[in-house]
Amino acid sequence: MNDNASLDARIRAVLAQHGRLAQDAGVLADSADLYQAGLTSHASVNVMLALESTFDVEFPDQMLTRSVFSSVSAIRGALSQLIPA
Repeated sequence: MNDNASLDARIRAVLAQHGRLAQDAGVLADSADLYQAGLTSHASVNVMLALESTFDVEFPDQMLTRSVFSSVSAIRGALSQLIPA
């Protein structure tokens, strides 16, 4: 699996392209609330689809919650469960 820095860079690239954030995804803290940074419910769906495509995974229904997409670290945690080791 990718190291955290590489994984975070890819997550941030997806957020920058699909998240419609009011702040630069590249400078947000790992634990920063993405919804406070401008992520909407609609944009979170676009982010989820882009993450699935980027990482070749599928988020199961139980992971389709606001908390999974609330921060870079939360997304990293979810992806680490989905990406084969």
